[in-house]
This record gives sequence, structure tokens and C-alpha cells, in this order.
Amino acid sequence: MNLELIDRLSVITDEEQEILSGRSEIDRTRYTEHSQLIIDSKKMLEQGKLIQIRPHTRFVHFPRHRHNYVEVIYMCQGQTTHIVDGNRVVLKAGEILFLNQNAVQEILPASRQDIAVNFMILPEFFDTTFRMMGEEGNILRDFLVDCLRRDNRYGRYLHFQVSDILPVQNLVENMVWTLLNNQPSKRSINQFTMGLLLLQLTHYTDRLGTASQSFDQQLIFRILRYIDDHYKNGQLSQLAGLLGYDVPWLSRTIKRLLGRTYKELLQAKRLNQAAFLLQNTRLPITDICAAVGYDNTSYFHRIFRAYYRMSPKEYRDDQQQ
Repeated sequence: MNLELIDRLSVITDEEQEILSGRSEIDRTRYTEHSQLIIDSKKMLEQGKLIQIRPHTRFVHFPRHRHNYVEVIYMCQGQTTHIVDGNRVVLKAGEILFLNQNAVQEILPASRQDIAVNFMILPEFFDTTFRMMGEEGNILRDFLVDCLRRDNRYGRYLHFQVSDILPVQNLVENMVWTLLNNQPSKRSINQFTMGLLLLQLTHYTDRLGTASQSFDQQLIFRILRYIDDHYKNGQLSQLAGLLGYDVPWLSRTIKRLLGRTYKELLQAKRLNQAAFLLQNTRLPITDICAAVGYDNTSYFHRIFRAYYRMSPKEYRDDQQQ
């Protein structure tokens, strides 16, 4: 990370000075007014803000707690040790830890050289991010967002070990710089940047820390990545061969884990991609039909209307108004 940012994040805060002067535990009143230690967004974010950052508090054990917002921790320098939902997570420089609102976290004391920054994010920040992005449909990205916002079936945290991935490092640093410098239009800038960050991370789900990856979560990531990459010609039999499972078992498992069949997931991806092309290109509808994997134009029109409740032409006209 940029040395100027490190210097600014390294400054001893008032809270840390109290600890260095003899305070043996955190001051709970800084974080919550509840009897339980639930870190309150009303305490941590200024009114009207959807995202804010603060340096991680060093020199003290942070007891078990939850947040009523999404927290993203980026390790700028050194390392910190977290106990999340009973799992020990060592966050090293350049790594990212996403925690949804139901994750239970404990943090061991950090030293002066262990510099981390906490992004405190209200869930609606992600809604606006994807409305503004105008990006093509990416069902793996959407799954990641659901994990962060509300879905606890596959774990309540994501630990990305991506210290060597330069685009990821640049995007996080850009957000830190924008928020520290109170740049004009910083909300819009950071919503776009967060969307780009999540898009980048969808390519590095193999870098998720093993403790946060259950078998089901690993399988979901592989299924959704295959559909995102092979939506035009992808076949369930090919996916089963790549994963090493028989087709009937994989078909049942996809339905159990994702609530939709492989065919339904593939169709949703194709139609989302078609909608993106209708909105952002001047390609003829027949070309778009072929581009997303359909040979029969009449069938494409019928399922597009059933999905979006308008024809492809009506959708294009509506988006251009």
C-alpha cells in the first residue's frame, strides 16, 4: 500500500492512546449502547453515510461481537488474528476479510506495525452499486453479494488471500484513498469501485481461505463459474465430467443448493446477458439470440418475454428512454 496512506492509518488514535495509558479493555460505549456487544452502525457511521472507514484498533483484545452492518477488513501491513464463527483466521498483508451481519468475531491484540482498515458498509450500499454499474449479469458475483448481505447457509464470512493480485490491491487502495481524502462524489466512486472489486474477486474464488469454504460453498462457486464462463454452449454432462460427479447426482445437488435446476440457471444467465447486449449494443436481435446460445429465434422471444414480461425490442426501447 502507498506509504502516505500507511502513515495516515498508523497514527495513534484517541482510543489507542487510552489503551496505551493503561486501559485494559475496549470502551464499549464507543461501539454500542446495547447490553450485548453488537457494533452499531449508528455509532460507527455518520448519519446518511452508506460506507465509512476506520483504522483497526490495536493493542487490545477485542471480545466476541457482531455488527449490524457488513464489515470488510483489509490488511495494509503486518497481520491480525481473528476468531470468526469458531475458526481461526490469520489475515496477512494484502488479504481481505468480508463479514456479514451474523458473523461472530473476536480479534486478538495487534501490535503498532499491524495496520488494518475496516470498511463499515450498510447492506443497501450493494444494491446501489449494482444498479449504477450497468454491468452484464454475473451470477457468481450475485451469489457473493447474497452471502455478504443475508445468506448464512454457506458461511458468514469470506477470507480472500489475494495479496499478489495487483488489480485487487489497486481497487482497495483507491477506496481507502477516496474515503480518507473525502473526495467529492466519493459514494458513487466507491460504489463503482466495490462492484469492480467483487467482479475481480469472482475470478479468485480459489483463493478463499479453507476455513471459510465448506464443501457446498466450493461446489457452488465452481458451478456458477462454469455457467458464467460457458453459458453459450455449456452442458450439464460436461460440467459433471469436469467436477468428477455423475450427472443425476450433480443435477439433484444443484437443485438442492441453489433452488434452481441447471437449465434454469443457464437460462437466467443467457437472458441476463441478452438484456445487457440489448441495452448496451446495437446488435440485431437475431445476432444477440445466437450470441447467447439460442438457435431458435422464436423460442428466444418466447422465453425472453416470459422472463422480462416484454419482448426484446420492447426491452431495448424501454432502456433507451
